[in-house]
Amino acid sequence: MSTATLKVRVARKAAEATDIQIFELVAADGSPLPAFSAGAHIDVHLPNGIIRQYSLCNDPGERHRYLIGVLRDPASRGGSQAMHDSVHEGDLLQISGPKNHFPLAHEAQHSLLLAGGIGVTPILCMAERLAISGAEFEMHYCTRSPERTAFLQRIRNSSFASRVQMHFDDGAAAQRFDLAKVLAAPEPGTHLYVCGPKGFMDAVLATARSSGWPETQLHYEFFAAELQQSDGDTAFEVRLASSGRTLTVAANQTVTTALAAAGVEVPTSCEQGVCGTCLTRILAGEPDHRDAYLTPEEQAANDQFLPCCSRARSPLLILDL
Repeated sequence: MSTATLKVRVARKAAEATDIQIFELVAADGSPLPAFSAGAHIDVHLPNGIIRQYSLCNDPGERHRYLIGVLRDPASRGGSQAMHDSVHEGDLLQISGPKNHFPLAHEAQHSLLLAGGIGVTPILCMAERLAISGAEFEMHYCTRSPERTAFLQRIRNSSFASRVQMHFDDGAAAQRFDLAKVLAAPEPGTHLYVCGPKGFMDAVLATARSSGWPETQLHYEFFAAELQQSDGDTAFEVRLASSGRTLTVAANQTVTTALAAAGVEVPTSCEQGVCGTCLTRILAGEPDHRDAYLTPEEQAANDQFLPCCSRARSPLLILDL
C-alpha cells in the first residue's frame, strides 16, 4: 500500500458557516494535482502528528486545487481543532493522493443524495458532477440552521438548486426531513448516497434497509465511528502467514497495537474503522467485525478485516502479513 504524500500549500482559509472553515490547497511547487472523482477524500497530516480524512468538495475537473470543509467538532480527538486553530494560509501540509471509497455508481438511473451537516462535502461534489453529466438526481440537505449550513449560497446559485431540498432543525415543521416518506419506495434503478454524523447515517441506513432497499443500492461514508468495546472482550492470537510468528492480542488491546509492539507496522490513519487504510486479508479464523467501512456482505465473507478496531471470534486469526 502506497504511503507517498504530496506537499501542498494552504492558499486560502475562510469561514464558510458557523464553526465551519474551508481550506483551498494547491501544490507547493505549482504543479497540477492528481485527478480525483466525486466522493473522493484525502488524508491530511496535521501539525500535531495525527492524520485525518477530509472529502474533496470542488469540481473534479479542477487540477489546480483541492477544496475541503472542516467542522470544528466539540468532541474532536485533535483533528478539527488543529485544522481550525493551527493551520493558516500559507502553511505547508503533507497530504495523500485522492482516495475514493464512496464513488458514484455509473449504472444508476436516478441518484438520491442525502447529506447531514458537514457530510455535504462529498455529496455536493456528487450533485455537481451529476448535474454536469445530465443525470437524474435529487438531494436533501439537513442541518441545524441556515447559519450552520456550509455552501448554502453555492447551492442556491447552482444550476441544480431546484433539485435540492433544505431541511433545518430550527425551521418550520413543514420543511422537516421526512425520512420514512423519502425512502418508502425503493426503485430498481435508484441508488442512495448518504454522508453525515453517525446518528444521521444510522437512521438513514436502518430506514432504507427496513423499507427493502437492496444493499447494492446503498452507498455511504462515515467520517467517524465509536470504538466498540465490551466487558466480554478476551485475548486471542494472530499468526503472520509469512513467518509463522504468533502474537497475543490482549483483551484491552487492538490488533494494530499488538502488531506495532512486536515491530510489525500496518498502515493506519483514522484508527476508528472508517477509512479502510489498515484493511488486512484473513487466511483463517473468524473475525469480530467492528468497523463502519466494510459492507455487510464483505463482513460476512470473513476474508478481511480492519485490525485497528475489529477483533476475533475464534481463538486464532491467520493474517496475510
